Amino acid sequence: MAWNLDNNRAIYLQLMNEIERRIIKGQYLPGTRLDSVRELAAEAGVNPNTMQKALAELERSGLVYSQRTSGRFVTDDGERIERMRSDMAKRAAKEFLKHMRELGFSAEEIKQILDAVEEEG
Repeated sequence: MAWNLDNNRAIYLQLMNEIERRIIKGQYLPGTRLDSVRELAAEAGVNPNTMQKALAELERSGLVYSQRTSGRFVTDDGERIERMRSDMAKRAAKEFLKHMRELGFSAEEIKQILDAVEEEG
């Protein structure tokens, strides 16, 4: 899986966002074990310390938890994941609406555009 990282934002934040996105999309299912720090770092092409920092932050947020000798796991809390999914969707919608309003579109015009795009598939 590709890790599209850029140098304009802190790498560990981008790693956190990508892991969150993968959990929300169901690529990492609730309760499943994540690959080791070294494996994830190699896959992402980053320093293991940077991946460790991202995972530690995800642990603090409660999205990921550690078992001493078994590694890190995705939370079993499906409600938490669904809340994160909803929050992420709301942030994306707000950002979209902000851009559309900056372009001068009214709420009605935005709805018409969305309807047209939805019809196109």
